[in-house]
Amino acid sequence: MPDALWWIVGSGMAMIALSAVGAVALLLDDAALRRLVLPLVALAAGSLLGGALFHMLPAAVEAMGNGTALWVWVTAGFVAFFCFEQFLHYHHCHGPSHDHRRPFGHLILFAGALHDFVEGLAVGGAFLIDIRLGVTAWLAAAAHEIPQELGDFGALVHAGWSRGSALLFNALSAGGFLAGGLVAYAISTRVGVAFLVPFAAGNFLYIAAADLVPEINRHEDWTVNVVHFLSLSVGLLALLSVKLALDPS
Repeated sequence: MPDALWWIVGSGMAMIALSAVGAVALLLDDAALRRLVLPLVALAAGSLLGGALFHMLPAAVEAMGNGTALWVWVTAGFVAFFCFEQFLHYHHCHGPSHDHRRPFGHLILFAGALHDFVEGLAVGGAFLIDIRLGVTAWLAAAAHEIPQELGDFGALVHAGWSRGSALLFNALSAGGFLAGGLVAYAISTRVGVAFLVPFAAGNFLYIAAADLVPEINRHEDWTVNVVHFLSLSVGLLALLSVKLALDPS
């Protein structure tokens, strides 16, 4: 168990450090940023799908058995993120109209922190089941975090935040991942946390299918579609390769 704690803390600190990648957005013009971000989004979608299908679901079946309860937790993870996004969308659309800039920036930070907390909770649970599973789950989450941080940092600066403030508060928001992992560790001494693995798989499936794939699907230029397809395939094949390397059976 102590080994898992150190992995959880280390992965949380690494996710906070990763939040600084958003500063790259300031070095690129809009066209270059779009060319960079969308292939990364496709790669992240493939990584999340591969993490859920090749790693988390098989591990969940091994830990919980292939019964109805497991698939209820997968569904709960999927539906929880749907409800979470509906809540944020409602408050963004119905928030104070006298200042469009600051509320939008705060909404980004709130959404990012809550999102990272749930992911940290799930990845922390994966570390508690198996260190290798936790590392794989973290890699899939990190692949998703890179394009998200690029977009969030640019949006905060656009909303009127200084570059220093955007970096600082983005890092604080990313701290939600570490907080989630520590909560998973804390409750593991009282209750079983195996359910967090299928719950996380549901999260990953929702993010990939509902958030990321629509961003890269049906582009007007077929060559761009090919690039997105190849990027998604690389994400899937990378996670499949890790699975085969760790567990050839």
